[in-house]
Amino acid sequence: MAVGFHFDCFFYQIGHGDFLHSFFSTISYHLEPDGWGTKYPKLLSNLYYKKLNYSDIPQAIEETKEIRDKLAKFPPSQVIWDIDDLTAQPPWGDNISKQITSLSNYFKTNDGRNLFDLLLLALNDAYEDKFDLEIRSL
Repeated sequence: MAVGFHFDCFFYQIGHGDFLHSFFSTISYHLEPDGWGTKYPKLLSNLYYKKLNYSDIPQAIEETKEIRDKLAKFPPSQVIWDIDDLTAQPPWGDNISKQITSLSNYFKTNDGRNLFDLLLLALNDAYEDKFDLEIRSL
């Protein structure tokens, strides 16, 4: 089942739900020492579990940019597939493209886009159109 970012009639497809969970697991594990959503509440609490209110989108954009910059310092080998099971590994294991040089460019959507770029696009579009943003399954 595919998941993506959704507002109004727009859907920004990411891929499988496990992949998106890995994205957020990696962020929380490496950048939130006090637990899930403690440092980046707009993305990891609001967007991940509920919805991101239109008024919170500017803060979520800043969170996204900061996270991307910080994850650029981590090698791809430090990806977290599931924060609840740290022994879990991606289905492809270590077999990744040589173009993936850090956790900031590790996560690619089904169509090859950087997940951070897609998230920023969805955030900016939802803000421009004055809509809340949420994660939905197809």
